[in-house]
Amino acid sequence: MTSTDTSEKGLEALIEKSLIETSHYVKGQPNDYDRIYCIDKTQLLQFLRQTQPKEIAQLETKYQTKFEQKLLQRISDQIKTKGIIDILRNGIKADEVSLTLYYKKPDSQLNPQAIQRYNANIFSVTRQLQYSDNRKRLSLDMAIFINGLPVITFELKNNLTKQNVKDAMRQYQKDRDPKEPLFSFARCLVHFAVDDELIFMTSELKGEKTVFLPFNKGQKSEQNLLFPDSAGNPINPNGLKTDYLWKQILTKSSLSNIIEKYAHIVKEKAEGKQEKKKLIFPRYHQLDTVRQLLTDVKTDGIGKRYLIQHSAGSGKSNSISWLSHQLVELTDTSETHTIFDSIIVVTDRIVLDKQIRDTIKQFAQVKGVVEAITAGSKQLQQALENGKKIIITTVFKFTYIVKEIQSLANKRFAIIIDEAHSSQSGSTAAKMSASLNKETGEEEETTEDRILRIIEEQKLCNNASYFAFTATPKNKTLETFGIQNPADGKFYPFHNYSMKQAIEEEFILDVLQNYTTYNSYHKLQKKIEDNPQFDTKRAKKKLKKYVEGHPHAIRQKAEIMIDHFMDEVISQRKINGQAKAMVVTNGIESAIRYKLAFDIYLREIACPYKTIVAFSGSKEVDGKSETESSMNSFPSKDIADEFKKDEYRFLIVADKYQTGFDQPLLHTMYVDKTIADIKAVQTLSRLNRAYKPDKKDTFILDFVNSADTIKAAFDPFYKTTILSEETDLNRLNDLQDALDAYQVYSPDQVNEFMDLFINGVERDRLDPILDECQQTFKDDLDENDQADFKKKAKSFVRNYEFLVQIRPFRNPDWESLKTFLKLLVNKLPSLNDADLSKGILESIDMDSYRIERQTTLAIQLEGSVEIAPPPPDTSGSKYAPNIDVLSNIIQDFNARFGNIQWTEQDQVRRFLFEDLPEEISKDEEYQNAKQYSDRQNAKITFDKKLVDKFQEFIFDHTDVYRKFTEDPDFKAWLSDTLFNMDYDKKAA
Repeated sequence: MTSTDTSEKGLEALIEKSLIETSHYVKGQPNDYDRIYCIDKTQLLQFLRQTQPKEIAQLETKYQTKFEQKLLQRISDQIKTKGIIDILRNGIKADEVSLTLYYKKPDSQLNPQAIQRYNANIFSVTRQLQYSDNRKRLSLDMAIFINGLPVITFELKNNLTKQNVKDAMRQYQKDRDPKEPLFSFARCLVHFAVDDELIFMTSELKGEKTVFLPFNKGQKSEQNLLFPDSAGNPINPNGLKTDYLWKQILTKSSLSNIIEKYAHIVKEKAEGKQEKKKLIFPRYHQLDTVRQLLTDVKTDGIGKRYLIQHSAGSGKSNSISWLSHQLVELTDTSETHTIFDSIIVVTDRIVLDKQIRDTIKQFAQVKGVVEAITAGSKQLQQALENGKKIIITTVFKFTYIVKEIQSLANKRFAIIIDEAHSSQSGSTAAKMSASLNKETGEEEETTEDRILRIIEEQKLCNNASYFAFTATPKNKTLETFGIQNPADGKFYPFHNYSMKQAIEEEFILDVLQNYTTYNSYHKLQKKIEDNPQFDTKRAKKKLKKYVEGHPHAIRQKAEIMIDHFMDEVISQRKINGQAKAMVVTNGIESAIRYKLAFDIYLREIACPYKTIVAFSGSKEVDGKSETESSMNSFPSKDIADEFKKDEYRFLIVADKYQTGFDQPLLHTMYVDKTIADIKAVQTLSRLNRAYKPDKKDTFILDFVNSADTIKAAFDPFYKTTILSEETDLNRLNDLQDALDAYQVYSPDQVNEFMDLFINGVERDRLDPILDECQQTFKDDLDENDQADFKKKAKSFVRNYEFLVQIRPFRNPDWESLKTFLKLLVNKLPSLNDADLSKGILESIDMDSYRIERQTTLAIQLEGSVEIAPPPPDTSGSKYAPNIDVLSNIIQDFNARFGNIQWTEQDQVRRFLFEDLPEEISKDEEYQNAKQYSDRQNAKITFDKKLVDKFQEFIFDHTDVYRKFTEDPDFKAWLSDTLFNMDYDKKAA
């Protein structure tokens, strides 16, 4: 009796048997493999002679005795030049003869000839392949060939013999020489390291620097979870944990699908470096997602909605590209009709346009499949008429394009939404649906018919399927695109690749492992004799913003950031010395001041690194109008490319590049802005991109937010994001009851208004009704009731526009009220809400400022938090200011933010930014220059007086005086900063 073979060879035999018996592979013989040309010549010649006898006879006649050598040399050279993917898809030319080296899998079963050709392909598996011509005894555990051409190699290990997948990866890294022809770039599709529990893959061998990615299903950390949330593979009751590789992924049909629809080569060019090619082989979660989506659409047809929650940095762009081009050719179950006429990709990422184009180019033989909409609706109509299959547009462009699209109800669309939470406000989705539903030549309708049609137009249209991709779905996104589980009423995504699993698989980094918080302390003083009253709540907000944005505070924080970057990042050779940083600021003025402060301090310490600033529009700071291009000295469109250059290490941003920006060399982030919820996750996730093997960690220094705030932001998106329940439809009834009770309008007025509106009357027929209601609002409601009415009216409109998309109701009264209120609200007067904190900044000065490091910790996430629907709106009321005198406001502010022991260094800061400028501003000569001369001459006088006044304090502040006289950059910076502060105060 023979016992079970639990050795590594036993695993080889198990895989070979499955591929041969179940997937109908052929058993390859190691001796048939030509080590010089990397070809199984027996299988190659068998395939060519069976499928293309005339072409082979022609070459045999031409080459005579050198036929085999010349043919193998030509094929080998072409693979070396173009890669295996191109050769399999497009074949080769040998002299005047064209040879097909692989017949593609037919899209349907309706073409017997295509099926016959495909079945002629020879899929084979060879064990113990001796691949080296120089080191004859070296052998691979296993390789897969198609028509004699190697496409996949394997190194197998077995936990039962105390070796695992890590040993297999090490074997590739240490023992498999990338200079061997078989292991050269793009000679094979992929190299798998496999054991009985885990699978890893790489598409390029680079010796010790070879980077492996997981190709695992993931497993559930708790049995009741709907999706896997952890690295690894689940227990397989019917076999090995990893047998999905040979039983599912490597079947003939599946492998053909990967070769034809997924695998491709991308080109990456970094400034000053040679263009690099990269072979993309899909990861398991990407392949699983796209295939599940295609299967569901093929089975159920058009009109469904799909939410795909994939972690930031998990390759959503590739998934969207693969899905887009396969939806174009997807047929229904009869396999005779394509399901979609056009695929519309809605994205805010410019890079996605190019990526989809470049990806499609490798799959589609027809030019012009993809078109980006840049001009408007006419361009979109033209694209549809010209048969453009994939149309890419931004959220902004789409909302205005769709208004004018006509006669599209007979078309069928797939709408792919990138980062769905930012793309699907109620009104945006309604416009999208209305435009795609619109038909011409309707029959005569009654008023109610028209209202009901408007309601139907606002729903997600039946002639489109929606595919929403996001890492951070909001409650409305889940309710709009998610799947409701009948058992518990909760909403789930269609597919999930969680942040937790992505981190555990080391596909992305955990950005919360090195999180450092800072506290700032500041002391203000009153600079006027009077003691005026201000609104305390708004005043304190202004004071906080004032001190944090003060040039001195910016300078101090800039020094901390740069010193940290140089000492903890550059000196520690993070990312092999290539690490970059992002500075997240609280606004454009702050970003500009940071840029100026960074540049000055970098010059002072003779640092070779440079900064780039990113913000929208222009902003006047210290009397000078600044834009991105004026500060960076290159166009805004070049920021992402310029930041790739080695000299640029700091990207200073104000509400730009905080979402969708993919720069793997970003290692450190300095946060000087309040962030929470999705914004926090998106912003901090800019650091999570892997850059193997050099990027091993990240740093975050946060000057504003607490660790608890950040934990609360990340937790809902750590595993699967679940919406606990649907939005209660009675919310609209409750809001309507409350609005009706104010009697600002009557039902008759709403109905009369709607009847006129949908019949397209001139607008002057509508205004009398709105004006009458406006007058009632002003006469009959006090200020608190007015505030409550306006808030509830806006809430009704917002809730209706969301719910009408996703709920099967047809309520003409709600539609009429929504339309009426939407216009009435714009006519209602603004409530008297005077800013009673105005003028406080002119009444105070900063006495002292200090920043102190608090703690560095690893924030631990749990991921067990469900999100709730948007809460019902509370009652509105007029803002009630809390008035207090200036001295009390300053005292309270200092107690909260400056309750520490102040040092002499703090007094130096007060001298530089308060006492010294005050002394100069009192000088008569400078006052005259300010009043009677231009800015340039006033600056000359200021510089002279600055030197004079400094000398008066030489014994009080010796160190800072020495710095002023010996450091020209510091002197210039101080002079410019103080002069601008003083001179622009005069201008204001």
